[in-house]
Amino acid sequence: MIHTAQVVAEEATQAAIDSVRRAALATLEYEDAPQGALSIVLADSESLRKLNQQFRQVDSATDVLAFPDGSIDPDDGGVYFGDVVIALPVADEQAKNAGHALESELALLTVHGVLHLLGHDHATEAAKEGMWSYQAAILRQLEIKVRLPL
Repeated sequence: MIHTAQVVAEEATQAAIDSVRRAALATLEYEDAPQGALSIVLADSESLRKLNQQFRQVDSATDVLAFPDGSIDPDDGGVYFGDVVIALPVADEQAKNAGHALESELALLTVHGVLHLLGHDHATEAAKEGMWSYQAAILRQLEIKVRLPL
């Protein structure tokens, strides 16, 4: 399948952008997603706080939000999976607390967000176990070692 991942980042290093793109494409491939595209934005904490308030009615910054779309591109028939927004400062703090590189944390958050775009959630314990299992498998495939959330 042909997949594309656009990464928008004003303040990120090229290594961070490459890690995010690679993780997004690996997730689409792992999930055998149809041809399509998605966008990932690396933003500041305040932007995530505002989005979290607007769409989840939670007035605090979060690490990652996913906005599924599912529309079909009339030109090529590909799916627009949606948008993933990651708070770069939150990711940086989480990476430091977990003792791994920022690029690894960004890969984890990207995989998590893209799985949400593809319909996965962690609302129940069974769904959470499944989603965490997929995250771990994709990160292993990417040879990224992180301390996964519980």
